[in-house]
Amino acid sequence: MRAREGDRVSLFNGVDGEWRACITGMTRRTAELFCEAQTKTQADVPDVWLAFAPIKKTPADYVTQKATELGVRVLQPVMTRRTVARRVNLERLRANAIEAAEQSGRLSVPELRDPVGLEALLRAWPPVRRLIFCDEAGDAAPIADAVDGAKGDSAAWGVLTGPEGGFDPQERVLIRQHSFVLPVSLGPRIMRADTAALAALAVWQALAGDWQPSGL
Repeated sequence: MRAREGDRVSLFNGVDGEWRACITGMTRRTAELFCEAQTKTQADVPDVWLAFAPIKKTPADYVTQKATELGVRVLQPVMTRRTVARRVNLERLRANAIEAAEQSGRLSVPELRDPVGLEALLRAWPPVRRLIFCDEAGDAAPIADAVDGAKGDSAAWGVLTGPEGGFDPQERVLIRQHSFVLPVSLGPRIMRADTAALAALAVWQALAGDWQPSGL
């Protein structure tokens, strides 16, 4: 940062809204600031999680950034049978999430959870939270129809997307066995894993999230 003593910046901590603050002291590694006034009250993002199979470094960074901008509350890496990227740099992803929150004017940073296996994710998934399963097989209802028809069932949602190459056939069967799962199709074209995650989140935001007119 090129900030100096006397400069003013905006601060947020995910709890107390946004504050205008003045830099009162700086060293190479630390800064002291004085909070002068609150400029925005705290606003919650919609209650939607993204469970995604890790993908190669740059797309994973991209998904983290854009999912943060789209208002995701929790980012959950999921290991599947076809997952190529077996190591997840959580600190790198967290830095991307913080930068995206700052850029988008969001007053919170998504919770970034440790990677889990697909079966463990499904076992621990809260039954009251709808899980949109982006199924590349194409035999599910279009996502807009599925979400619009189910949005009155729950206020808590999640989106599940797979790795490069998609889910293993046995994984598809396993996922569909759960009553909280809502299989959806993302159209006639096969999307990249990062594209699928963001497309699904955008549709959900438009139909059930905070892109709707107030009161709907």
